[in-house]
Amino acid sequence: MAVTTSGDPVPSHRAAPVPAPNSPRPPVDPTRDLLSDPYAVYARMRETGPVQRIVGPDGRPVWIVTRYDDVRQALADPRLSLDKRHSLPGSYRGFALPPALDANLLNMDPPDHTRIRRFVTQAFTARRTETLREPIRRTADELLDAIAPDRQADLIASYAAPLPITVICELLGVPTGHRRDFREWTDALVAPDPARPEGMKQAVGSMLGFFTELLAHKRAEPGDDLLSALIAARDRSADTAEDVTRDGTGPADTAGLAAEGRRATEDRLSEDELMSLAFLILFAGYENTVQLIGNATLALLRHPDQLAALRADPGRTAAAVEELVRYDGPALLAIRRFPVEDLVIGGVTVPAGETVLLSLASANRDPHRFPDADRLDLDRDTAGHLALGHGIHYCLGAPLARLETEIALTALLERFPRLALGVPYDELRWRASTRARGLMALPVRY
Repeated sequence: MAVTTSGDPVPSHRAAPVPAPNSPRPPVDPTRDLLSDPYAVYARMRETGPVQRIVGPDGRPVWIVTRYDDVRQALADPRLSLDKRHSLPGSYRGFALPPALDANLLNMDPPDHTRIRRFVTQAFTARRTETLREPIRRTADELLDAIAPDRQADLIASYAAPLPITVICELLGVPTGHRRDFREWTDALVAPDPARPEGMKQAVGSMLGFFTELLAHKRAEPGDDLLSALIAARDRSADTAEDVTRDGTGPADTAGLAAEGRRATEDRLSEDELMSLAFLILFAGYENTVQLIGNATLALLRHPDQLAALRADPGRTAAAVEELVRYDGPALLAIRRFPVEDLVIGGVTVPAGETVLLSLASANRDPHRFPDADRLDLDRDTAGHLALGHGIHYCLGAPLARLETEIALTALLERFPRLALGVPYDELRWRASTRARGLMALPVRY
């Protein structure tokens, strides 16, 4: 992603032009800057043009919003749609997912978004996820037992990744043997290897086959898990809609039966929506949490005063997670949006149908909202941070991600009182993604 680093916003209907290659305002190098030090880039953008047009990762122009107030307002604005059908023809190219995986909440507005989210909201409430505390802690302890004798480890591969994939797979009822495969497929989607351009396509194909087989297996042999419950709810609503419709076609049809039939039809999940929902829960439940645990651990290791304070009072860990996710959260950008009409954001008119990116990471480092925002301060008032979104698209699994991170940090710090980085900070490698913020590996010694 190349970013123009100067130039005032253009408060007019016409989009601000993207500088030509020979412009005296050189674009930011995506590998050197956005991938390695995105916060410095966003700081410049907040000052030089908090709403500006840039060149996106695929070479197409997009708008990026970087100040807290603008980002928060935009996240809740119903005129910014997630539905790709509102994009201008040829202006957007995202993940090439098949329909069976693409009919998910990240591409939907109300009423479809409301209908589908209703199916799973209760599974991810803070009260419901709290019941998972003991099994999550048990899993964390088992993972730490496995690496304790080695005195050094890659904390991503051995802890931050296997913990959330185990938790979300147990919740959904995914067989043990497929969990490592899913981690590899997810990595191929989020940070594809330029040397293997076919890798993403292969990962998508593998995921489609995996979820097709998994749903068939759960229908044949349902278990006490979320996916079996979703399948049962989907099939039950489908049967109800068909029965009521069939009963309502004869002479005895009544207004009540007709209304019941409409409600059953409106509330049901299609098969593509069911598979897409399972994909999204598993993908997001793993992807966001592994990065959150890794980034939080790194932030503490780089701030020994804050680490010492947390060790001295472990009861603060749940509150500390809020500052850690504000400081260096798992997502740099929210899911892209498309204005359904010409829309003024931060004094700049963004034409309908153009792609808009909202920088959660930049908003959370905005000093106008969080004083001394580039400093990690576990005593900070973090109310209103946007790391997990805002509005109706707020992260569905946020309570679970918070709980997993709290437990992961608590168990880790209890087990290893001498935990330290195993390599200089400059040698750490970040995933090659302008959307996700996560480490390839986190070498530690203890």
